[in-house]
Amino acid sequence: MTISVVLVDDQALVRGALAALLDLELDLTVVGEAASGDEVLALVRRTRPDVVLMDVDMPGMDGIEATALVRAEFPATQVLIVTTFGRPGYLRKALLAGAAGFVVKDTPARQLADAVRRVHGGMRVVDPALSADSLIAGESPLTPRETEVLRAAADGGSNSDIAKAVHLSEGTVRNHLSSAIGKTMARNRADAVRIAEESGWL
Repeated sequence: MTISVVLVDDQALVRGALAALLDLELDLTVVGEAASGDEVLALVRRTRPDVVLMDVDMPGMDGIEATALVRAEFPATQVLIVTTFGRPGYLRKALLAGAAGFVVKDTPARQLADAVRRVHGGMRVVDPALSADSLIAGESPLTPRETEVLRAAADGGSNSDIAKAVHLSEGTVRNHLSSAIGKTMARNRADAVRIAEESGWL
């Protein structure tokens, strides 16, 4: 039986490489490609693939949001996250969104093909190193408001800019930033943003 696959990645070179690798496998066939999360649902409706290989960080809708939409409408279609960003927080979010697996892009071709077969067969596939890191990192220590403020701070604006963006007073923004810096054990605001992004909390 042939397993039909859709590839979703904003980099054409990566999509092309993945397609070439998977097409070498006799039981796998690529039936469609998309360059953003916004295109995924329409493509899945049209092609009805067995497995979607999904990137995380893309313009517009990210891969985790797109995964949730695919799984809600097509529960028989499995999603395998294939990303450059092996961040523990992303792994947790992806699994909660319904992804059946999570691997990084430098996974050897044979292992990637095997991961597609395994998620199609109903198994869960997670990069072992990332799985261990996820257990160590744990849940995000940030509250929803702290997350929102820190996400706004990632754009590099002043406290006044952040306050306008999130509809809070400057004093409240300062308090949330101070709390986020403490919880992430960061040196400053920029360091807190970096730590939260690398942990997949933003």
